[in-house]
Amino acid sequence: MKEDNKRIAEYEFSIGLRLTHWIRAISIAILIVSGFYLAYVFVSPVITSEPVNFMNAKWRAVHQIVGFVLIGCFIFKFYLFLFDKKSKIERVSVKDSINPKIWIDQVKYYLFLGKHPHLSGVYNPLQFVSYLFFYIVLFVICLTGLILYVHVYHEGLGGLLYDPMRVVEVWMGGLANVRLIHHIAMWIIMIFVVAHVYMAIFNAIKGKDGAMDAIISGYKFPKEH
Repeated sequence: MKEDNKRIAEYEFSIGLRLTHWIRAISIAILIVSGFYLAYVFVSPVITSEPVNFMNAKWRAVHQIVGFVLIGCFIFKFYLFLFDKKSKIERVSVKDSINPKIWIDQVKYYLFLGKHPHLSGVYNPLQFVSYLFFYIVLFVICLTGLILYVHVYHEGLGGLLYDPMRVVEVWMGGLANVRLIHHIAMWIIMIFVVAHVYMAIFNAIKGKDGAMDAIISGYKFPKEH
């Protein structure tokens, strides 16, 4: 019997979700590069007696500005997940993530032992748990970043956040531990990004439903049932 390959366009990701995804991706890339510079200076300016270089200050400014962009993006994405009507399909994924049968079927799919399970939401259980872990780590890196920020800027927003961030700093065991946690969180995010890109390509090739198109256009193209 000939397989029916007719496909339908299915709207999966809203414009808000797609924007937060790409802003977050670009921000993370910039933060990784600038963060590496601040931790391990790998470019030195031309030596001059004139006070015009300030390369470290420029890298730090970029890191801080993009860091606040990432924090804003994180807060907005959290709002979308909880309240946006078009993001309901993400919230429904919680139901799939606690279904043992879907877990088993999903693992079998990745091992080429079965078909992809039918999902109520947009994410399979492995994806949902991975993204949940990612956002927890993202929260940690934003929080530790704010603690480091208030130690440099003591007025304005830095002054407003100084006292509560110092309390969190004590909980984490001091400023040295905060910096260490910040770096560890960065490495976890870097590993996640590599795994995320690999699995996105894997699902796009194996599923052949335009899974990677959806994060750009909003639409994927599953087979019509």
